[in-house]
Amino acid sequence: MTAAAKLPVSLAANPRLSSWVRFAADGEVTLSPGKVEIGQGIVTALAQIAADELDVDIARVRMVRASTSASPNEGVTSGSLSIQHSGRAIRQACAEIRQLFLTAASDRLGVDPTALNISDGTISGPGNVRTSYWELADEVSLDRDATPVAAPKSVAQRALAGHSVQRVDIPDKVFAHPRFIHDTALPGMLHGRVLRPDISRAKLVDLNEDGARAVPGLVAIVRDGSFSGVVCETERSAETALGALRKGATWSEGEALPNENDLAAFLKAQPVESTVIDTRTAATIGAKTRTVRQQYTRPYIAHASIAPSCAIAQWNRDGVRVWTHSQGVYLLRADLALVLKLPTENITVEHMEGAGCYGHNAADDVALDAVLLARAADGRPVRVQWSRADEMTHAPFGAAMAIEIGADLDAQNEIVSWRHSIWSNGHAARPGRASQPALLAAFELEQPFPRMISANPPQANGGGGDRNSIPLYDFPSWTIESHRLLTMPVRTSALRTLGAQGNVFAIESFLDEIAIERGEDPVAFRLRHLTDERAKDVIRAAAKRANWKPAAKSGIGYGIGFARYKNTGAYCAVVAEIEGEEDIRVKKLSVAVDVGEAINPDGVINQIEGGAIQATSWVLKERVRFDTARITSHSWTEYPILRFSEVPVVDVDVIQRPDADPVGAGEAAHGPVTAAIANAVFDCLGVRVRNLPITRDSLIAAMELS
Repeated sequence: MTAAAKLPVSLAANPRLSSWVRFAADGEVTLSPGKVEIGQGIVTALAQIAADELDVDIARVRMVRASTSASPNEGVTSGSLSIQHSGRAIRQACAEIRQLFLTAASDRLGVDPTALNISDGTISGPGNVRTSYWELADEVSLDRDATPVAAPKSVAQRALAGHSVQRVDIPDKVFAHPRFIHDTALPGMLHGRVLRPDISRAKLVDLNEDGARAVPGLVAIVRDGSFSGVVCETERSAETALGALRKGATWSEGEALPNENDLAAFLKAQPVESTVIDTRTAATIGAKTRTVRQQYTRPYIAHASIAPSCAIAQWNRDGVRVWTHSQGVYLLRADLALVLKLPTENITVEHMEGAGCYGHNAADDVALDAVLLARAADGRPVRVQWSRADEMTHAPFGAAMAIEIGADLDAQNEIVSWRHSIWSNGHAARPGRASQPALLAAFELEQPFPRMISANPPQANGGGGDRNSIPLYDFPSWTIESHRLLTMPVRTSALRTLGAQGNVFAIESFLDEIAIERGEDPVAFRLRHLTDERAKDVIRAAAKRANWKPAAKSGIGYGIGFARYKNTGAYCAVVAEIEGEEDIRVKKLSVAVDVGEAINPDGVINQIEGGAIQATSWVLKERVRFDTARITSHSWTEYPILRFSEVPVVDVDVIQRPDADPVGAGEAAHGPVTAAIANAVFDCLGVRVRNLPITRDSLIAAMELS
């Protein structure tokens, strides 16, 4: 095996040590990961890892935002992989850097390296001899490729990993120091807005610009095919000019949207690409006496970030510079290069924090909007911010899903075979992964690029619509199939968990149905079908935390849900306690999670709490609404999310396994929470809701079917 193959994935792809770590003259350590902060606290966990390996105080570690001009290319920050990829790379790189400096200190001080100690960057040895990283920085070149020779510290030697520390990004946010792109003001900055149709995929036929040109502060009107926008001196004038431009716009007819009230029928009627995801065949199968089969659905779901997407772009004679809250600065640069027909070296993309990001939202789209408008700004930077309506109607959505599960049962109602079929659009159409761009404005130009049909990542990378469709339970045989739509009237791409939320909801609901029919406790039923001890541990821990199962009370229900994210990531089990006498209200979620080595336990708890609350909102409220012509859920009124007064108590037990490899926590809770709430609703009301969201209407519909 080659040396590069033994390095962590991200370090093997970006082996130059100086691209990760530098020692500043002011006594700081500069750490430059390729992963980005999107609210998940990753910069804190990575700083902990670096401080541990280098033996410096975490206060010395200065985190540098990802940029295509200097940072390692770690692709996209997604899939709960930042700790696995970036964390391992930083741990290995810092271990080698520490060894290089110990060797240099040994040469300078005349002391054997094994006799040297490092404390907060000061290297000392017998006789009170000492030096430091910063004194040696000119002598130790980090412009070299990493090797797998240096061994990172053992668990027992780590001082910070495994302990909760204050997040490094919080003080700026508390004391109103600008970190968010929305709050950034560059010298001479202009403001832009883009005109888009209300009707789905309508084209701009005619544009009367007279009204917009009369607006004070207008700098330019930009039009290229169906792409049109304004550049102004102030945000107010930009909004006014856009309103005037909208009045002067004539649009073609659009493309028809499906029936929002029968998405399963729509999904199953479309042309598809069918794939057998996995099969298992038992040597001997028990005699089948009957077959049970159910269908579960989820709607299209919006990202619904609290703030709309925003970007800044500035052209100069060498090219263009872009500030963005994209999850992948290098991938965005690749798509910008395709649209602009520029070499990538003429495009610099820098990350800045934005509002909560839950996958492929409109951050990349608005970046291209800003670049196209900034061409007309004569070298001045242009800031473009989408409206709430833009965000709710034009950003990619999480794909709707129809899931059929069937099981053959023997005479004792034991499962002898299992079938799982999914109909859904693809769950990934991110920039930078194809020969054509995936950015909205690219489809609107006079010479447009073809609209991308969303695909699914391969199962080896976690899957897309089929994510978490392969049971972790030890059933004798199964067949798992995915049917990816080859049409896409509603734009879809990656939303937190991709297909895992829908698949776990379906699997865990179906299991509960079988357990209840058997008269078996749902927790005991799951434990009996698992051989993975870590899986059993989280189920037992969640059940214990919730005091499973309390005595029945009128109007109260309890349910459980479990999954291992991607079947390779974090284990998570949830017990939901709900009230259901009137509307469904989730009172408490008792959660147990196993992420292996929890670098920052408080950060893990934050991620699980956030995921659990978002999943509760998805389950009880969220659904993209549309008629046959347009998306109609363009504001918080039509697309309600969970209110603060509706947030349940979330009680999290982190099962710490310091000797196990760390994995991410950001997407572990969604599927289990969804299933737990659905199962608790049945426990409370005796009504099985198989179509999300669980609203008064869906409860009535389920009652009519039961």
